[in-house]
Amino acid sequence: MQNRGGIGNREKSVSKPILLGLTTAIIIGVVAPLVIPHISHPSMIYHILLHLAGMTIAAFLGLVSYLAYKRVRGTRILLMTIGFMALSSVEILYFLEAMDIFPTMHLPIANIELSHVILLVMITLFGLGVLKNSEAGRGS
Repeated sequence: MQNRGGIGNREKSVSKPILLGLTTAIIIGVVAPLVIPHISHPSMIYHILLHLAGMTIAAFLGLVSYLAYKRVRGTRILLMTIGFMALSSVEILYFLEAMDIFPTMHLPIANIELSHVILLVMITLFGLGVLKNSEAGRGS
């Protein structure tokens, strides 16, 4: 008997709300020891929480897109997965910079922040993913 609408594949997939909860719990569990000393600094804690939220969302989207890539194996989804992983990397860098654990890294030749270069790579990957999608629709 044929599966309609991918019903058989849904049994293997993880619920996205559960995956988001697990991702959030793991990230908070890992970074909580780094955040606790900064709780008494009201202006600092909001900045840290902003990057913590960005890191959590980026990691979740990267994980979801990776699971989609494993299922579909499409180039467009691979580009989006690598883009979300780049976004996760940038958020980790921003978080470590906000905590004064890791200084802002500059590329010495052009004096450009590494995080900006990674963001440019991320946007490029998303753009390539969109272009790849539109080319596939035209039969190319």
